Amino acid sequence: MHAALCYTEEIKKSRYCDPKAKQWPCAPGRQYYGRGPLQLTWNYNYGPCGRANRFDGLKNPDIVARNRVVAWKAALWFWMKNVRPVVGRGFGPTIRAINGALECNGKNPAAVKARVDFYRAYCKRFGVAPGPNLTC
Repeated sequence: MHAALCYTEEIKKSRYCDPKAKQWPCAPGRQYYGRGPLQLTWNYNYGPCGRANRFDGLKNPDIVARNRVVAWKAALWFWMKNVRPVVGRGFGPTIRAINGALECNGKNPAAVKARVDFYRAYCKRFGVAPGPNLTC
């Protein structure tokens, strides 16, 4: 199995600034690409995550990659807010909760397949069945 779950920053960086998220305006010169164990992205996630975890996610998004405590707090915040509610529905809904806008509904079938392949490999290593609903 090739290395996975080992990056603190997204490889293909992009600004990820949604100007429609008026409550969480992008700071000049900042990018909101994926950082941390669950690759927190977008200004509308960095802002509220920072507020909930006592860091300025809009002005200092780099802290999620540079500080391991902040990184794990950000990952747990995102998990509890977006992913945990769908965990019992299968692996596919977790893909949708994490990256659905970019991958689901035929937008990036290769990425979905890669995620499902990794998931199946990890299930096999742990000796557990992957269950139903593996794709989004």
